[in-house]
Amino acid sequence: MFEQTFKNIDDILHKDAGCSSELDYVEQTSWILFLKYLDDLEKDRATAAELTGKTLALSGAEGYTPIIDKEYQWTVWAAPKLENGKIDHNALTGDDLTDFVNNKLFPYFKKFKANAVSADTIEYKIGEIFSELKNRIQSGYNLREVINYIDELRFRTHAEKHEMSHLYESKIKNMGNAGRNGGEYYTPRALIKTVIKVVNPKIGETIYDGAVGSAGFLVEAFEYLKKSKKLTTNDITTLQKNTFYGKEKKSLAYIIGIMNMILHGIEAPNIIHTNTLAENIADIQEKDRYDVVLANPPFGGKERAEVQQNFPIKTGETASLFLQHFIKILRAGGKAGVVIKNTFLSNTDNASIALRRELLTSCNLHTVLDLPAGTFTGAGVKTVVLFFDKGMSTKKVWFYSLSLDRNLGKTNPLNEKDLSEFVELQKTQADSANSWTLDLKNIDKTTYDLSAKNPNIAEEAPLREPSEILKAMAKLDKESEAILKTIKELL
Repeated sequence: MFEQTFKNIDDILHKDAGCSSELDYVEQTSWILFLKYLDDLEKDRATAAELTGKTLALSGAEGYTPIIDKEYQWTVWAAPKLENGKIDHNALTGDDLTDFVNNKLFPYFKKFKANAVSADTIEYKIGEIFSELKNRIQSGYNLREVINYIDELRFRTHAEKHEMSHLYESKIKNMGNAGRNGGEYYTPRALIKTVIKVVNPKIGETIYDGAVGSAGFLVEAFEYLKKSKKLTTNDITTLQKNTFYGKEKKSLAYIIGIMNMILHGIEAPNIIHTNTLAENIADIQEKDRYDVVLANPPFGGKERAEVQQNFPIKTGETASLFLQHFIKILRAGGKAGVVIKNTFLSNTDNASIALRRELLTSCNLHTVLDLPAGTFTGAGVKTVVLFFDKGMSTKKVWFYSLSLDRNLGKTNPLNEKDLSEFVELQKTQADSANSWTLDLKNIDKTTYDLSAKNPNIAEEAPLREPSEILKAMAKLDKESEAILKTIKELL
């Protein structure tokens, strides 16, 4: 039922003049979905208050105080019900609905940010989300239809939330496949799960992603930790409030990340809407550091000179700046799994060499996973995953080059089975047809080149320069002339 509801909503938004792409569909679905989620959250909290004896009884006992004022509650403006449970036909629609949403509802929710007690509350997240968004659905009749469909959705049970989170993930994936920068929001879940298995975070450790996107690393780490042991009440509180942290620069990604974490069961995600690279890493103190970093920072971007001033190694390459940030923000003994372009291993510019030297001297880069082209749908770049621990220099690096007997793409994506050999071999860092160990004593200390060249595979002959080819052709022409001359003489 949920899947069909999402399809129906997309069909409506496709017809609306204010929504032009899959990105718009996800954004607009998200804010309405969020308000429906809040309505169910309020109901759950009211029920919990009743169960603990805090009822609105004649005894004067204090009842649950709703977060949202009555006029702005879902059951009042969005889905007022008749006795038969159907939405009242007098509910706001058309211009009346869009006027209310644009001029009253959004301004009301924006104020929550300033009035919130702290940034780790649901009230703060409400204010943050509605400060970053605007209603793009131009037709109030289309908006009414979307609201009616979303009102059918439920977030009350674990099974409902689980199904909803999977559907939302599929929408994010579709958005990534739709192009127009969408790909930066979606990292293949098979890869994320594999990175988490290798890093192996523990309950009680803090986990950070400074380029959070759709929060894929954080939600999968949450799922991993939930299954890692039988959880105590303290464990649940720790996972909810003191484990997952992130930063995101772009408004849409920030909202999607928040919504994704909420649907996976984290009520008030510790995600901050900010440009991570605008922070000077010299200002990072011990209290700011984390135990685990999991991230796929954007690559290919170029940062302005003033942003580069925040880093000791100056470069315009976004991913290289993020890597410096991650190294600095890890605690001593901390662990990281970071996706980066494979050219990081071999680029010969001064910044790349300096960054490789910094990584190898301040951290133990123990594993490099070399991924095939097509791992990221729509991105033509090859990537690697760097696994490193902070606080001890690198002596040896274990490489694994993922070799598949098929091409990866939209209809043939990477899966966990593809990576199962890597996960198994990584435990002992054994050599195989696809893996090998590089002793840092054997690398060039002027370039710190870490190219992932599998020594078990014979290198193909390098392509010749055009001038070489022309010389060879001229030589063959002369030889041909000599042979023809000899034949003529014989005749």
